[in-house]
Amino acid sequence: MLKEPWTKYRPFPPVHLPDRQWPNRVLTRAPIWCSVDLRDGNQALAIPMNVSQKLEMFQALVKCGFKEIEVGFPSASNTEFTFNRRLIEENRVPPDVWMQVLVQAREDLIERTFESLVGARRVIIHMYNSTSPAQRRVVFNMTREQIIQMAVRGAQMIKDRLPRLKGTEVRLQYSPESFSATEVEFAKEVAEAVMEVWQPTPEHKMILNLPDTVEVAMPNVYADQVEWICRNIRNRDSLIISVHTHNDRGTGIAKTELALLAGADRVEGTLFGNGERTGNLDIVTVALNMYMHGIDPGLDFSDINRLREIYERCTGMTVPPRQPYAGELVFTAFSGSHQDAIRKGLREWNEGRRQYWDVPYLPIDPRDIGRQYREVIRVNSQSGKGGVAYLLENEYGIELPKELQREFGPIANDEVDRLGREVSGAELKAMFWREYVERTRPWELVGFETQSRDGRVTCLARLRRNGELVDIRGEGNGPLAALVHGLIHHGVPRFEIVHYSEHALSAGEEASAIAYIQIRFSDGRTRWGAGVDTNIELAGVKAVLSALNRASA
Repeated sequence: MLKEPWTKYRPFPPVHLPDRQWPNRVLTRAPIWCSVDLRDGNQALAIPMNVSQKLEMFQALVKCGFKEIEVGFPSASNTEFTFNRRLIEENRVPPDVWMQVLVQAREDLIERTFESLVGARRVIIHMYNSTSPAQRRVVFNMTREQIIQMAVRGAQMIKDRLPRLKGTEVRLQYSPESFSATEVEFAKEVAEAVMEVWQPTPEHKMILNLPDTVEVAMPNVYADQVEWICRNIRNRDSLIISVHTHNDRGTGIAKTELALLAGADRVEGTLFGNGERTGNLDIVTVALNMYMHGIDPGLDFSDINRLREIYERCTGMTVPPRQPYAGELVFTAFSGSHQDAIRKGLREWNEGRRQYWDVPYLPIDPRDIGRQYREVIRVNSQSGKGGVAYLLENEYGIELPKELQREFGPIANDEVDRLGREVSGAELKAMFWREYVERTRPWELVGFETQSRDGRVTCLARLRRNGELVDIRGEGNGPLAALVHGLIHHGVPRFEIVHYSEHALSAGEEASAIAYIQIRFSDGRTRWGAGVDTNIELAGVKAVLSALNRASA
């Protein structure tokens, strides 16, 4: 990198708009959405989609609710042309969906495009030519006037051919490509020249698309450009202002959201942001950002995993694990403090103590887009007791008391740290079982009987102590108190039960119950134990022995 980058690069000049209005506006409704996955996304693939893949992707887009879909550039190749014809001839386009096709302002390409559209119900013909100073100088070697003439000729060629699409509802769209790098006054001039040919009206509007073809400035500059056009262009009420942002600076989403505040009506983009270089706008993210604020986006992403699967299969691309909303890990917390907050927030929500979604670290309910809570918390060496407790409870119905969570959490984390990787709920359960439930030395239960008379309980426990059979007899106001009495009488250091709780386990555990017991010795030491049995009384007995065994370890 250069030590003095200003000798090679210069900042993009701002737009003079001292009374800009967009910073004070709030989004309240969704824009018109247009997917360009089948063209702009497709052209960016190392191996473009074939016709079958494009058909599958088209059907997925329709299912999501897109009413405008750029299906291709039919003059570019036989594959693109054939795809158009299949959509039309096989009646695959629903009556309320507009097919959009892209074409440059060149007569041969326009002619081929019209051939591809015969018989269609609804089409958007999207013509473009580049307008920025660099494009004018480097690519076309044309003056401003010549660029305007090119756009006007293309617009007239399209207008002259419209009678050939008899029975087709046609909407026209123009893009001054590289708009964001074009002087706003010149972008307005060339757009108005096209409007003069197409003569849009408030009843029959044309689309004026303002592409951020390559990001060259901060999002606020693009918003100023869009607002300037909206406020200064002639016959604004006859236009649908559209935006099409790319992501070269990593701010494509921000630019689109600010452009909507600036007055744009329509958004072009792709699923998950696929596109040239760093990609197009990610429509999924913008739509779900709106959903998060209580705005109906008009698109249905209820099964985001299925949509991601189709996208990855058809395009050969992968959705990164941290991609907003759709990535594998975006609803996942490894951090212990995050896990604890999520667990408490979910409990509060599920118990009906919140009217609106307000769960820490989860901007939306994962279930709304087909994700599962079991994906939310995953455990590695960075996790704490909250994540461990969450997985045990949600996958196996093991509801650890808070104090037991504090004891088992570090034990589990030490084991996870030793493994050096993420662990599953099944592995955590196995750790808990080894540490608590399966502790059988020195004490192991062989048999347990009780008799009750006048409120006093007598127990006879047959135990193994380090493999040798021992019969213990005790009395108390309950079976566990009687067991404690018998053990102390047999020489075990004096202790008492300071916590007892139990609950049924999930159906997969054959209707077993689990008991949790904390004991405290006369010297103040405490230990937890846990026992599992189909008989809740025996589960408690096993939990007492588990605590004693852990104290002896």
